Amino acid sequence: MRKGKSIVLLSVFLVLALAVAMLAGCGEAKEEKKEEVKVTTIQEGKLLMGSDTTYPPFESIDDKGEAVGFDVDIAKEIAERLGLELEVVSVKWEGIIPGLKTGDYDMVMSAMTITEERKMEIDFSDPYIDSDQSIAVRKGDTSIKSEADLAGKVVGVQVDTTGQFTAEEIPGIKEIRKYDTILMAFEDLELGRIDAIVNDLPVNAYISKTRGKTEVVATIKTDEKYGIGVKKGNTQLLEAINKVLAEMKKDGTYDAIYEKWFGKV
Repeated sequence: MRKGKSIVLLSVFLVLALAVAMLAGCGEAKEEKKEEVKVTTIQEGKLLMGSDTTYPPFESIDDKGEAVGFDVDIAKEIAERLGLELEVVSVKWEGIIPGLKTGDYDMVMSAMTITEERKMEIDFSDPYIDSDQSIAVRKGDTSIKSEADLAGKVVGVQVDTTGQFTAEEIPGIKEIRKYDTILMAFEDLELGRIDAIVNDLPVNAYISKTRGKTEVVATIKTDEKYGIGVKKGNTQLLEAINKVLAEMKKDGTYDAIYEKWFGKV
């Protein structure tokens, strides 16, 4: 009997030891997985994001002086999942790519459309949102309902954006007035200094809704896709960003952030 009991006790001990070893192995595997998403950044422990923070609802500065918006929330989630703290670096649009190339920040996220020209200068993540162009006018202005109605009109755009490039393809426009920020263009539109604005649809719609003095009257189909930009050759950060974006879309985090800023699809 004693011998039999000893054998049973030894078997139980071996099973418990194996279970402990397996749990320890799982813990190590998790740690290894965590290590895989770590990246080297300009400032240790931080993810620096260059952004033109005058482009709601993607990025803007609130009353507390803090950066807010769809892009900001997505970037915060990326930073957190990489074990980093997000820091938004406000920069003028025309200087955003040069700043990335000279190492002022780790990435750019600023409602930036992926274009072949930009891909020659920087690398882009997988697309994270789609967009088209649109036409915004003062409320009550019935003279403009389509691209053709822009003939003979003064049209505002943000400089060096796909809004400007789209407007330049529309025949008959009297003048394309270029602004440093889209908010400056809207101020002039509201005051009657320009007749219309050609700009990204989500932004035109959001500004018109929140300010209440303008409205979107037409969509110009351009099938644009926004991407997160990183310095050429920074494959470590690019792969990490793409991995997190895929995880966010799979686990519902992306949809929750989208609904917060744009409502349900």
